[in-house]
Amino acid sequence: MASSSLAIPSVSLKTLSFTSSDAFNKGIRGLGLKNGNPPRVFMSLSVGSQTQNVVVDDALFLDYKPTFAFLFPGQGAQAVGMGKEAHTNDILGYDLLELCTGGPKEKLDSTVISQPAIYVTSLAAVEVLRARDGGQQIIDSVDVTCGLSLGEYTALAFAGAFSFEDGLKLVKLRGEAMQEAADAAKSAMVSVIGLDSDKVQQLCDAANQDVDEADRVQIANYLCPGNYAVSGGVKGVEAVEAKAKSFKARMTVRLAVAGAFHTSFMEPAVSRLEAALAATEIRQPRIPVISNVDAQPHADPATIKKILACQVTSPVQWETTVKTLLTKGLKKSYELGPGKVIAGIFKRIDKKAEIENISV
Repeated sequence: MASSSLAIPSVSLKTLSFTSSDAFNKGIRGLGLKNGNPPRVFMSLSVGSQTQNVVVDDALFLDYKPTFAFLFPGQGAQAVGMGKEAHTNDILGYDLLELCTGGPKEKLDSTVISQPAIYVTSLAAVEVLRARDGGQQIIDSVDVTCGLSLGEYTALAFAGAFSFEDGLKLVKLRGEAMQEAADAAKSAMVSVIGLDSDKVQQLCDAANQDVDEADRVQIANYLCPGNYAVSGGVKGVEAVEAKAKSFKARMTVRLAVAGAFHTSFMEPAVSRLEAALAATEIRQPRIPVISNVDAQPHADPATIKKILACQVTSPVQWETTVKTLLTKGLKKSYELGPGKVIAGIFKRIDKKAEIENISV
């Protein structure tokens, strides 16, 4: 893990608490929650603080050489029962633990709830790992991080770009803004299975010929070979589903999300995100955080803010991210959070890739 001579700013996490469990109690004692001290994980996350007048070279991490990576999941990884050891409600205004452990599933699947839930449980997974024998050494060895869509915020929090609370506030607002954007126009997402990206683009082009401009679709998530998510108007998505077999797709799977994420349908969410990001202190990350927008690491806080604002309307370049990490020599990855979506993607790209899931 990259070191830094910069001071560690104080962090208050009164809003974060954890219920007891045998596996997690060691982490509780290490966090120092009982005596009101900042949790260790989030103190370490804050290395790399930058003041507003410090000029940061955005290309600082461009030639990064990954060895061990932390990867954080995005929306869709949620499941009732996750996060039994994680609890926070003051920032959110509702009992997140109750929703995570008891559901109902329909509410947990909502964009407004699932995004904060995954953010919190993914960072709690870091503490589960820390409590494990050798866990601290693993955490210290991580020299690159990234996350799928929402997971980019979790990765930035882990890398010290912003505090846990600020990240949770941003994720809460992001979920609300994306839900409002989805409510403003009928839209949807569908996974196309069994085609390469060129064929999926041709499928989108064919579907767009049959619908009005307002219902057009595009590739929103470049996940891995044979699995690409398409977003757009409901009629456009229906056209994709109807034509998929003629393009030799193995199947299509309609996604349980509020709307057409990572397309222009999310444009109404951008201004709210820009305002929230402008009011948030973002620091130079202490290790490279790979952006979903361009599959590159960025060091400049102002650039990171711009990228996060446009991320909701930009296709996720996850396939390029994973291939780049592996090409650059990545030895092992850890997926921290609910589900094993990222592990599945890694194996689709390289069956020999070593990846371990750490969940709460």
